[in-house]
Amino acid sequence: MVSCDDKPWLKSYERNVPEHIAYERTCMPEYLDRAAESFPDRDALIFEGYRITFRELKDMVDRFASFLAHRGISKGDAVAVLLPNTIPCVVSYFAILKCGAIAVMNNPLSANAELEYQFSNSGSRLLITLDRLLPRMIRLRPKTPVREIVSTAIEDYLPFPKKLVYPFFAKRRKKTPEAGKAPDVYSWKGCLAGHDPALPSVRVDFETVAMYQYTGGASGTSKGVILTHGNLSTQVQMLQVWFSTFARGREIMLGALPFFHVFGLSTVMNFAVSMAWTNVLVPNPKGARLLEAIRKYRPTFAPLVPTMYVRMLAHPDLKKTDMTCLRGCFSGSEPLPVEVIHDFEHITGATIVEGFGLTETSPVTHINPFSGAARKVGSVGVPVPDTCCRIVSTEDGVTDVPVGAQGELIVSGPQVMKGYKDMPRETDQTIRDGWCYTGDIATMDDDGYFYIVDRMKDMIISGGYNIYPREIEEVLDGHPKVREVCAIGVPDPRRGECVKVFVVLKEGETATGEALKDYCRTRMAKYKIPREIEFREVLPGTGEGADRRKELKAEELMRRQEP
Repeated sequence: MVSCDDKPWLKSYERNVPEHIAYERTCMPEYLDRAAESFPDRDALIFEGYRITFRELKDMVDRFASFLAHRGISKGDAVAVLLPNTIPCVVSYFAILKCGAIAVMNNPLSANAELEYQFSNSGSRLLITLDRLLPRMIRLRPKTPVREIVSTAIEDYLPFPKKLVYPFFAKRRKKTPEAGKAPDVYSWKGCLAGHDPALPSVRVDFETVAMYQYTGGASGTSKGVILTHGNLSTQVQMLQVWFSTFARGREIMLGALPFFHVFGLSTVMNFAVSMAWTNVLVPNPKGARLLEAIRKYRPTFAPLVPTMYVRMLAHPDLKKTDMTCLRGCFSGSEPLPVEVIHDFEHITGATIVEGFGLTETSPVTHINPFSGAARKVGSVGVPVPDTCCRIVSTEDGVTDVPVGAQGELIVSGPQVMKGYKDMPRETDQTIRDGWCYTGDIATMDDDGYFYIVDRMKDMIISGGYNIYPREIEEVLDGHPKVREVCAIGVPDPRRGECVKVFVVLKEGETATGEALKDYCRTRMAKYKIPREIEFREVLPGTGEGADRRKELKAEELMRRQEP
């Protein structure tokens, strides 16, 4: 038996990674101020070729914070952001935090019902969004606490000649908004131009709430994760220590992970600002756009999700893209197939490290060592500094299981959330005696490396057997014709549930469902073999694997309910 007190993972740390960090009590807005002071003329953001220096970014943040203060936004007020990875998204976030207000990041692809709930639950008083979403948001506004809206446009920050031609193409694609005049709606550029970068003094510290980050629950009800300035700051300081071979003020970040997800927010946006790195924003991270950004801007560091690696490797533009600029890559949200790791590292020369986390932990709790220590295939790595982890029995939630045995992963550390907004019962279920219960089934080996088996809530119960979707996905990922795969449980009149798999084949390949089932028969127990296999051209989304599984399951259940 190995307990948390033994911390077997420490022997796998790189030489320069400490067990404990002497944290600076520096909040994210201060990191931006430091970057602007030390590297004023360095590009902070690049969007479609439009460049903003750190000096300019700080000026924009201060001006927008001044606007928010003049609109009555003060410490503790919630402000919603509904934007893709654009310059106003970064500016809005840092301005909100600088006011002492609470940032509420939202997915622009969310349905009205989701947004209505998140705006209302958070108490958001003001919303920043894209002009093309403005008509919807004006209609939604009366159902929420939102009273004022700031509207920005993609062409607000486009270089010449893109700025001239974009409205023409947007109109042809029917993306030009037709909101007309509406009260209490302000233009983004007007807000910046109309306010000096003179801010009222607002004191924030590590205990001040910085964000409500919404995450889905097992019941389907979205929960507002309360993250403090301390959660966000200690998280980036952990990343600084882990990736210490990358120099401050010298690297270029590939900003492809969406900032409205906490993975992108922490490991891309916040990490880049804390390190004074240039961040290349990619709001639509398809394979072609990612490869184009790599060719043009030569990023050196890239946190991505597995789908993004897969789609770049499968895209024909890969042949004309020199990928050797990349030195480090971080992967999370779902397992990265071994074949993808080998192919991508061979082409780029970069090192990919897989990690793990959840919204409730800001999000990173585990990462494989980046250099000088072992990376283990299939493992999410070892706990980062000041993060303690245990694997406990799923029956009592307290008893530590033996090394190699499956149980629920629980974690503690300074990056763990304060709780869920207005959900004391759910908070008490997740945070118990200082431990965050992740809801993930995991194992740990003798060296302290952790392996995620699956989500407890995604577990499929078929004929009394427990089946974890990742077990199925990992087997089919190894099939030479399969590019992407996602497994879910669907209703079955005899077994309660059965396994259904959605498969995307590699370009030019063909296969039958029966052939894939035959492949599975030699590699898994009979009760785990998929009953249904559906071939798709593409799977939904480019974000987190959990989102994809949830979306496919909802789609499947709706289809089965149709007459």
